[in-house]
Amino acid sequence: MTIFFFLLVHVLDTALVRVSPEAYDDTIAIYKNPVVNLMEYGLAAAVLFHALNGLRLIAVDFWSKGPRYQKQMLWASVGIWVVLMAGAFYPIMEHSLRDLFGS
Repeated sequence: MTIFFFLLVHVLDTALVRVSPEAYDDTIAIYKNPVVNLMEYGLAAAVLFHALNGLRLIAVDFWSKGPRYQKQMLWASVGIWVVLMAGAFYPIMEHSLRDLFGS
């Protein structure tokens, strides 16, 4: 659902360029706030978890021992997801962190 909402908003705000470049600039300025930045981090989290879980499901379906190890693969996916999201926190949230806490 988050991904669909992002795509909808992205298509609509990109379409503003043809209608009014000033309106597009105003819309982009709205996006430069900590709440929207946190939503971007949530979007990255959702996409990454979806991708890792998809790889796990492929392994369960196509590896003969997959069903036997699906619980361990789930925890491995969650662990990888946590590590990658921790590493992605600053690069994604850098703009908001600088605005909130200074350079």
